[in-house]
Amino acid sequence: MKVFDIDILYHSFEDAEVLFDKECKLHLGEKSVARIKKCRDYLDKRMESQVEPIYGVTTGFGSLCNVSVDKENLSQLQKNLVMSHACGVGEEVSEEIVRLMLALKVKSLAYGYSGAQVETVQRLVDFFNEGVHPVVYKQGSLGASGDLAPLANMCLPLLGLGEVNYQGERMPAAKVNAIFGWEPLTLASKEGLALLNGTQFMLSHAVWSLHHAKKLSRLADQIGAVSLEAFDGRVEPFTDGVHQIRPHKGQIDTARHMRELLSGSEIISRPKEHVQDPYSFRCIPQVHGASKDAIDYAANVFVTELNSATDNPTILPDEDMVVSAGNFHGQPLALALDFLSIALAELGSISERRTYQLISGKRGLPSFLVAHSGLNSGFMIPQYAQASVVSQNKQFCTPCCVDTIDSSQGQEDHVSMGANAATKCVNVVLNLEKILGIELFNGAQALDFRRPLKSSQVLEEFVAQYRQVVPFIQEDEVMYTHMANSIDFIRNYTL
Repeated sequence: MKVFDIDILYHSFEDAEVLFDKECKLHLGEKSVARIKKCRDYLDKRMESQVEPIYGVTTGFGSLCNVSVDKENLSQLQKNLVMSHACGVGEEVSEEIVRLMLALKVKSLAYGYSGAQVETVQRLVDFFNEGVHPVVYKQGSLGASGDLAPLANMCLPLLGLGEVNYQGERMPAAKVNAIFGWEPLTLASKEGLALLNGTQFMLSHAVWSLHHAKKLSRLADQIGAVSLEAFDGRVEPFTDGVHQIRPHKGQIDTARHMRELLSGSEIISRPKEHVQDPYSFRCIPQVHGASKDAIDYAANVFVTELNSATDNPTILPDEDMVVSAGNFHGQPLALALDFLSIALAELGSISERRTYQLISGKRGLPSFLVAHSGLNSGFMIPQYAQASVVSQNKQFCTPCCVDTIDSSQGQEDHVSMGANAATKCVNVVLNLEKILGIELFNGAQALDFRRPLKSSQVLEEFVAQYRQVVPFIQEDEVMYTHMANSIDFIRNYTL
């Protein structure tokens, strides 16, 4: 059984990717339990003699921070917070991402700076391990006071409220509680804020996007190599010495990968009539490589966030302090998510340009990659469809992080809009799968016009796998089903 160990710090993104294994379970170890209990005990003791108001613990929230609440109502205050803030709208978040939200919220609470009860954190662990996925919606967070609305929707079932998805059925939280014999939790002081103030909605989308971005970045090289071979391109632009004198890591790594993919190819090694290739082929190391560097940057930001406590106020037991600050602000994630979206959109942009070259009737390839063009339109319109998706990705890449709208009567006067950056990054990833699927549809078709010449063993095996689901197109036929199968191939392909 795969385990995501809450007790440890994660030093690389790869260490955390176990969360994508459907059999993965959360383990709340002794160290985490001790940290959570120490913080909760400190806060309870502090509350016995506390006279000065503590934001969100003995006061209202947001611009109501100066309104004090009686001790006998502190638990109701926290329940009211969760109920009133569960204001998500729009489409449902996928269960895969909700599952990440649960794990990342547990991870953040387990550092022992939030004041949660052990029972509360354990119930979130139980949700994850039992496959109980609260119903969460994509819209509603400003990404600043934490992801308030989506996290509130996620936490309603702790109180026996809201809805969950369990074993393919959407049901009231009360029903799933009855299935497992769980009683609704009674929140202690500060716990509602601990649950709602945090960046786990943004971060879960970021982690999901990065996981897929890493794969698609490598696949973009591989599909680009197929297109290069089909276009009868040159290998010289991938010469190591060229890249060592402009030593961006991603550029060097991409050139090396391309050399590996092309090694042993009959097509790449034969004499060429043309001196240069278009930029979309010749500059694969520079463009794909820059995106790889952006992906690495985003990974570092996301790992730091994964190892962080992001709610407010921050409880520091060892320093005898409860500090109202701003670790819930999503700006670090918003900037990185916008950057990641741009990097992935560029992989799609250059992919479409390679497709366009392949269908243009150059270098001995037939117009639109089909015999009897005129009678047959061939691959004319798949490129249209690809171009429309590329254009949409460009529109998605308008930065979210530069926007802000006042909220809570001006108390929250600068917000990150990181949640919008997060959800649109997921859309960019999904679009990139479509774009690369369509390039491969064209590249494999064009490569077959180079027969009997062979590409490298790696690329021949890749195309052979692809041909098991998408055929060579002899004459015009319905194309959208082949395009859908091509996209599914990309989505399910294992590097």
